[in-house]
Amino acid sequence: MSTSSGQLPTRRPRRDEVRATILSAATRVFARRGIDAASVDDVATAAGYTKGAVYSNFENKDGLVAALVEDHTAAYLALGLAAAASADGALASRAQALGDRLDAATEEERDWHLLFVELWQRAVREDPSADGFRERRTAMRDAIATAVREHAEASGADLVLPAEHLAVAIMALANGMALERLVAADDVPDGLTGRLLAELATSFSRPRTP
Repeated sequence: MSTSSGQLPTRRPRRDEVRATILSAATRVFARRGIDAASVDDVATAAGYTKGAVYSNFENKDGLVAALVEDHTAAYLALGLAAAASADGALASRAQALGDRLDAATEEERDWHLLFVELWQRAVREDPSADGFRERRTAMRDAIATAVREHAEASGADLVLPAEHLAVAIMALANGMALERLVAADDVPDGLTGRLLAELATSFSRPRTP
């Protein structure tokens, strides 16, 4: 269908498209300027929308930050679990695949890792604005622990430490390696995170005895 001027009408973006664009812009703006220094106006400008469009999708800046945490942690968890599930049955192979995928994600989501540092600092300082970050971190630990137990069972291995403890070690190693990669990429070559996670899996599991 054409307009009276003979031009095709412009398609109005769907709400989920607007939301995704705003979240992407907010990640860039908050990472590069800091959450406190950046304004909702800054995010709206970077997204190419009005401030009203931001507020129609998110209650306020804190709500926008909470949505960012939810969005990115869910995406990372899904990527990591999918990578581990795609590897063969050995627990070490699954850990290697997980680490390799996380290394790639570091390059793909540099802004998110910068923002992660600020959110982590807020959580350490027990800032109420980091409550959502702490909750998502706990949910991620639980999901990883469940996956570790399931992968150990599928590969016929017994864990020598609680799965929750191994999940914390996996998160600490992956986060630390990502930050080191941002500072000095040459010090963290491709595959290193995967190899370390594979060694971790080998060290803290043993073949099940009949």
